[in-house]
Amino acid sequence: MRQSHRSGGAVVVASAILLLTACSAAQSPPEGGQVGPSGRARKAAGQAPVADPAAVQANELGAVPVLMYHQVVAEPRSVYDRTPQDFRAELERLAGEKYVPVTAREFSSAKMDIPAGTHPVVLTLDDSTVSQFRLGADGRPASDTAVGILLDVARKHPGFRPVATFFVNADPFSEPGGRKSLDWLVKHGFEVGNHTLRHTALGTVDDDTAQKAIADNQKAITQAVPGLSVVSMALPNGSMSRSRQLALKGAADGVSYQHQGVYLVGADPAPSPFSTTFDPGAIPRIRSQAATGPEAQFTSTAWLDKLRDGTVKRYTSDGDPKKISFPKAEAARLAPAHRQAARPY
Repeated sequence: MRQSHRSGGAVVVASAILLLTACSAAQSPPEGGQVGPSGRARKAAGQAPVADPAAVQANELGAVPVLMYHQVVAEPRSVYDRTPQDFRAELERLAGEKYVPVTAREFSSAKMDIPAGTHPVVLTLDDSTVSQFRLGADGRPASDTAVGILLDVARKHPGFRPVATFFVNADPFSEPGGRKSLDWLVKHGFEVGNHTLRHTALGTVDDDTAQKAIADNQKAITQAVPGLSVVSMALPNGSMSRSRQLALKGAADGVSYQHQGVYLVGADPAPSPFSTTFDPGAIPRIRSQAATGPEAQFTSTAWLDKLRDGTVKRYTSDGDPKKISFPKAEAARLAPAHRQAARPY
């Protein structure tokens, strides 16, 4: 079953079944993998960003896959689960196809500083389960968890940034309070976002209850990591609050929150943050799944195929975070707020 969200006349398709969690952004360099040379890094090293966007076929108005994961387990119980082997294979595919992970924060704020000719991908993990992240006795992520696998793939593929956004609930990763878990993730470059404290389907409750569900989780996250800025949220079950703006901004019991990106359940690539169709209050995601099973045409395998073969035009970086490059034929898709940075070719 699919659920639609409309914004500015554009229809965003979303799956109606799923469990999500939120995780907020961190800026420190992640452990275990090398970050590819960004525009700023190359400039600091005396290397100018690519001057000719046509040479790398830059298109920063193209679509961005925001991939959605849940459990990473040996025996999947639903279409939302993936095996460790499946998860690794998808990351390997992304690395091989010149994708560079960015956080939800970086995406929604349009601050994706990645090398010329590469494509951003947002890895999001919902429900903060131990299959996604747990620390071993040595204080490092267990090798069979999503974090452990991501770090390993990044080590093998320099330039594939080991970053992701975790949408968490109460007691994330089965740790009461989540202080140790969330602190480790933040210190290693991962983002932590809001998914409500008890996974509340916001559309099923009144506005006061919806705000409290979000604010309570905001409070829990910042108690675990004092001072952390939480700017990304995923809607539990893809259920939008009755007053739509409350997913972006609100308050309860003296705790306020303000998100720069609200993420849906599915089931399409997200528009470029520079595009006229970008809606920060309803950002679509793609369920990680093989090209078989329920709604196979909306899965990560199907969409990555379409992005690769050009059926869907994907975002390709020009390597210069201060400019927005795209073919002249795409100019009508540029949001007016970004015209000063435009570099059509």
